[in-house]
Amino acid sequence: MIRRVLISGGGSGGHIQPALAIADEIVRRYPKVQIRFVGAKGRMEMEKVPQAGYEIDGLWISGLQRSLINLKNISFPFKLIYSLIKAGTLLNRYNPEVVIGVGGYASGPLLYRASRKGIPTLIQEQNSFPGITNRILARKVNKVCAGFPGLDRWFPKDRIVETGNPLREGVLKLADSKSSATKSTAISHFNLDTSKPVVFIMGGSLGALSMNMAVRNVLESSNNELMYSVIWQCGSRFFDENAKWLDEFSKKNSKTAECVTCLGFIDRMDLAYAASDLIASRAGAMSISELALVAKPTLLIPSPNVAEDHQTKNAKSLVDLGAAILIKDCDVVQGLKNHIENLLKDKTMRQEMTINLKKAARPNASYQIVDEVEKLLR
Repeated sequence: MIRRVLISGGGSGGHIQPALAIADEIVRRYPKVQIRFVGAKGRMEMEKVPQAGYEIDGLWISGLQRSLINLKNISFPFKLIYSLIKAGTLLNRYNPEVVIGVGGYASGPLLYRASRKGIPTLIQEQNSFPGITNRILARKVNKVCAGFPGLDRWFPKDRIVETGNPLREGVLKLADSKSSATKSTAISHFNLDTSKPVVFIMGGSLGALSMNMAVRNVLESSNNELMYSVIWQCGSRFFDENAKWLDEFSKKNSKTAECVTCLGFIDRMDLAYAASDLIASRAGAMSISELALVAKPTLLIPSPNVAEDHQTKNAKSLVDLGAAILIKDCDVVQGLKNHIENLLKDKTMRQEMTINLKKAARPNASYQIVDEVEKLLR
């Protein structure tokens, strides 16, 4: 029986969604459980967690800036001391049986204080290269649930359980043929030609400049005869400029432009996945987990702007299985078009990639993680 749980972390969707997936599974098993979240004030978890139906407390905490002379670093020691004190207060107030961290600034002070108090602790690491908070906590927590293999470089090997990354129920349904949208319904949702294969190109919720330039290059070099349709998720910060560009482009290339739906953000990812015959994506940890579940032939373009190039390491987890093709960010503008066309022409390779992606899927990650929580409490 689990009665009281604190879950901490956030800063990005890649931390928040796994935390919510774990919370949802605990509630599914123990409907009367009390779950509270602890996040960092001003970060996105303070908005997203309440939207998902959970209560959250905020710590006044942030990370160190890379430049040591950055004035923002002056406040860091004060924030850290305050957050350690506040974390202790929250632990005394809520008296959790277990504390779970998913990475992000807030999980550091809370899990540190919890471990010092002897409260069972577990962290879930999404990436193949752990974030700094989880690396600091490595030898203090009781259990590490790993999204990728090979984390024994940072964590004690006897505490690691490879579970994969937990996904929320709405995403898990993507793998259920009975609940998934039909391809024709999905294509119609995006106003695309049902007679053409569909390529879904996504650079994350904020977008990726290099991938947007690659899409422009694909369209400009099509000679007004694009042989496939494109769902182009260009990112919220790039949407206005790319929508304007596509509008201008359509004046001389109407046939090609008709094959493209440009969106800043996609709120129906289930339909985007269902419509797709091929996907080109960044290689964030949660994207990798979703793509394996969806099992559509995949091109991965790791972001070069992440710590220790961890998106490339994430991508190789699928590439080494023959489940995806890696394109370097520096090559994507000129190379995306050829990779798309070659893969669309190679039916055998697409079939092999689909089979290998299904082998890489970990739909039971949430269940396994909560199993580990239960073991800690025994």
